[in-house]
Amino acid sequence: MTGTTLFDLLERFSSLSRIWFRQHPLLAEMQPIQLSALMYLARCNHYSNTPLGVTDYLGLTKGTVSQSLKALEAKELIVKVQDARDKRSVHLQLTDAARSLLEALLPPAFLAEGEARMGARGAQLETLLGELLCEVQRSADVPSFGLCRSCRFHQQVDDLPFCGLTQEPLAPSDAKLICREHQAPEVAA
Repeated sequence: MTGTTLFDLLERFSSLSRIWFRQHPLLAEMQPIQLSALMYLARCNHYSNTPLGVTDYLGLTKGTVSQSLKALEAKELIVKVQDARDKRSVHLQLTDAARSLLEALLPPAFLAEGEARMGARGAQLETLLGELLCEVQRSADVPSFGLCRSCRFHQQVDDLPFCGLTQEPLAPSDAKLICREHQAPEVAA
């Protein structure tokens, strides 16, 4: 293999992100999985902010995720809230401290600066990578965890977002969040 492949480029970006996060002073006491869980919880909707949602999104074992969530709870970065309808279920919510931490970290400075220097090509690259992700998820038959507004069940009822799967109205902000129930719209043949 002589040329740089897409995989090589993505792997290098992943390595740079790990290095940047590991060296960041705000993350001295945090494991990478804990940061990944926080980032997921910051982007997911109320159908997805459960321990199982975190487990499925990260693709890790229940035990590993459970220990990580306990650590985040001990650091007062998340709180568990009992589901109002199903008392057996809990939802994980970020604390203000967690939101402040993520706001200070994301996006990583090196990435934001590089994208800004690219100008319009940076936005084009983001679009292309999003399309690539959709194609990979579709062909690999893995959960997409896509944005609510791009789901085949997303509807508008009385000019407000509505989930056709759960038959529930959604807050306008929910349309911008990721959902573990997401399904891509069916492509016309």
